[in-house]
Amino acid sequence: MSQPKIIQGGMGVAVSGWTLARTVSRLGQLGIVSGTGLAIILARNLQLGDPSGQLRHALNRFPVPAVATRVLAQYFIPGGRKPDAPFKAAPMPTLHPGAALVELTVVANFVEVFLAKEGHDGLVGINFLEKIQLPTLPSLYGAMLANVDYVLMGAGIPRAIPGALDRLAAGEPAHLKIDVVGALPGEEFLSTFDPHAFCNGPLTMVKRPQFLGIVASVTLAMTLARKASGRVDGFVVEGDTAGGHNAPPRGTLQLNAIGEPVYGERDVVDLEKIRELGRPFWLAGSYGRPGRLAEALRLGAAGVQVGTAFAFCNESGLRPELKKQALQMSRAGTAHVFTDPVASPTGFPFKVVQMEGTLSHADQYAARTRICDLGYLRHLYRKPDGTPGYRCPAEPVDDFVKKGGTVADAQGRKCLCNGLVANVGLAQVRSEQEQELALMTAGDDVAQIAQFLQPGSDSYTAADVIRCLLNEALPVNGKPYPAAQPSPLPV
Repeated sequence: MSQPKIIQGGMGVAVSGWTLARTVSRLGQLGIVSGTGLAIILARNLQLGDPSGQLRHALNRFPVPAVATRVLAQYFIPGGRKPDAPFKAAPMPTLHPGAALVELTVVANFVEVFLAKEGHDGLVGINFLEKIQLPTLPSLYGAMLANVDYVLMGAGIPRAIPGALDRLAAGEPAHLKIDVVGALPGEEFLSTFDPHAFCNGPLTMVKRPQFLGIVASVTLAMTLARKASGRVDGFVVEGDTAGGHNAPPRGTLQLNAIGEPVYGERDVVDLEKIRELGRPFWLAGSYGRPGRLAEALRLGAAGVQVGTAFAFCNESGLRPELKKQALQMSRAGTAHVFTDPVASPTGFPFKVVQMEGTLSHADQYAARTRICDLGYLRHLYRKPDGTPGYRCPAEPVDDFVKKGGTVADAQGRKCLCNGLVANVGLAQVRSEQEQELALMTAGDDVAQIAQFLQPGSDSYTAADVIRCLLNEALPVNGKPYPAAQPSPLPV
């Protein structure tokens, strides 16, 4: 399998949807769908009535028809729900999920990858977070049923994933050890998935996709290369200017004058040691600019991963008004992100775009009623009786404390689940006066996204991004890209 020069970042939730991934793949690069929260995305889009019919088209191709029929019956609303009606809730992830949630998760991942791959022979990958463990195995299987080519995973140390891919590809049950706070020595909590039990009939054969670990240090890359449960095919080496979750700085956490984590020389990845691992790697974090691809290639990388530039193109899943607002800010020179050390319930630093009308503003955050009803970032903890409990630092503080959390750990936490879902037009309606607000994330390059605008245009496409990054360096389908246009000056 030839390696792509550009990997389009897997931005969740549903920013990197199938439309964007398919477009990038058809242009000869690696399109990535975000695997985060896909069960929610499918359930809510079906409740909107699936006006294009594409979701039902994909459901009709699911290899276990009875499962797809049950998902459709549970969530599809012909003509769509009323605009002021709340979305019907999907079950929250648990260690031992019910059959309905397992089916929804498998189907949702299948649908996203199937639509991204349909109609071309380009490569498509899917991105997951190690911090979100509970839905991982059924998500992997759903993507593999749709013949996904790559699996990417970061936000932790995904040592068990390569072996899980091997077992699922062989049609064997897979197990994943789940992190549980307070687990006793030798005590294990396992998530399991059995392809035979799921299919309940003839087993659909699936291929083993390539696995790329997203790393921010040589130590993590070496750990994956030497101690993973199966083959690691390459790495995405991500710097601290990338969007979404960042790896914490090495050593004692220090904050700058405005409260952001301070990264130093210890956080700079030694690429010579990465090269010595003998696997292809891509560089990420502020590589969405002309000339950075060539620089990465000179450093021995196979290419670059770019997220922010694609996040605001026409094909991304972000609401159009949010893209427009961000582009206006970029042109005016006012677009910037704050690397928030406490916003994410995961405990990882999280980049938040400072944007009016979103949860980046203190007054909007304070006005929101705290609730945890999606549950993808909940932490598992051991209850006194030995069973797992679930708590989230972003849930109501009293509830969190009753479950053994602390008031200090709840301060400043934001509900990423609901905020990120709101970014893509699927915000939950709480009342006539309240619905969930967006919470925008992007890399530092959000300040530069106006460079992709053609003269006289207020938007740009994924093709504009690729054209600008390659700058006639590579042909696609035998035809060279036209030269990139100069970036417009701020107005």
